[in-house]
Amino acid sequence: MPMAGAPVLFNALGPLPRPPAAGAPQVPPRVDVAVVGGGVVGLSVGWHLARRGLAVAVFDAASAGGGTSSAATGMLAAEAEHEPGGDPLLELCRESLALWPSFRDALEADAGASIDYWEKGTLIVAVGRDEVDRLRARHGLQVRAGLDARWMGASAVLDLEPGLRPNVGGGIFCPGDHQVDPRLTVAALRAAFLARGGLLVEAAAADRLDMSGGAVTGVVVGGQLCRAGTVVIASGAAAASGNLLPDGLRLPLRPLKGQSMALRARPLFGRAQPLPIDHVVWTAEVHIAPKSDGRMIVGATMEEAGFEASVTAGGLYALLEGVRRVLPGVEEMAVEGVWAGFRPTTEDDAPALGACAVPGLAFAAGHHRNGYLLAPVTAQAIEALVVDGRVAGAAAGFGIGRFGKGDA
Repeated sequence: MPMAGAPVLFNALGPLPRPPAAGAPQVPPRVDVAVVGGGVVGLSVGWHLARRGLAVAVFDAASAGGGTSSAATGMLAAEAEHEPGGDPLLELCRESLALWPSFRDALEADAGASIDYWEKGTLIVAVGRDEVDRLRARHGLQVRAGLDARWMGASAVLDLEPGLRPNVGGGIFCPGDHQVDPRLTVAALRAAFLARGGLLVEAAAADRLDMSGGAVTGVVVGGQLCRAGTVVIASGAAAASGNLLPDGLRLPLRPLKGQSMALRARPLFGRAQPLPIDHVVWTAEVHIAPKSDGRMIVGATMEEAGFEASVTAGGLYALLEGVRRVLPGVEEMAVEGVWAGFRPTTEDDAPALGACAVPGLAFAAGHHRNGYLLAPVTAQAIEALVVDGRVAGAAAGFGIGRFGKGDA
């Protein structure tokens, strides 16, 4: 997704950080912790551990902060995301959301940069009677879970967001949900990790784990061995692919494709125009997230397509039609970029966190569409595991052992 004024690219996963230099990656011979995967989760884990004074290397097969992390919307929607049967995950999400303000403050201080953190809440809207009925049922679920989810009639919705179409029939306002700008957040994590002495190795795909006596003792990257006291698998949708998992461990993880786009209001008489909404708005079809730089991110489709990364006409049509139903005038906005990403999705849509049956190996993978929301609690969990020897709090219930073989 290019910046304003740059040529529009229609086949990108979003803006990648500065590409690594040519040549073989410089793999360190030994670290305390090796993190495989340099997305928002891997960088968060690496940064937390580096702040504790540990020697940490983060390895990414491409450019750290690229891929799905730059393709995300950046929503921290613990309340809006709640679904039937999701009470254990809700506890984890709420714990992580409570960590976000201090996580943000420390991150911005270490990086010396803003991540565009919004605390305005999420508005879920319904169009038509059937959608209103379904949304009322969802509101009941939220209320029973003890969430601060407020039912709003059509007039109240339009008072909050007057730019919406008048055919909106009602909505739920979740004031506790927040959002960040993904591009700024991964750039800040990258800078903060390096500022704390972390080693970032890019264009460095992990070949295999190094094993000795049934324990993981390091990782082989580009044919070079990096010995480590702990190896953390945090490579998103690719965490269960390749040959990294030892025999007997089961991580039922697959990529769930999502297509998204960025829109921008075109200048009128030479003046920049404000975005039509001031809150994150959800509909039955799309999520719409305004950003401080004037972009409006619309996402995302849900497709079982493996690692097929193309942007499709059907996907773009679904996004445009979804946003057009609730925002008049969207047809006049400029399409600034379109892209596809892969949500790392387990069979229960919840992450695998912590240790496993193989000594020296830990997981921070499978965050589905909650990678940004769960980054603080994930980093805290892995930090506790490495430093204190165990995971505490809600994260303790999300070990890989729940999938079968692999109990710690």
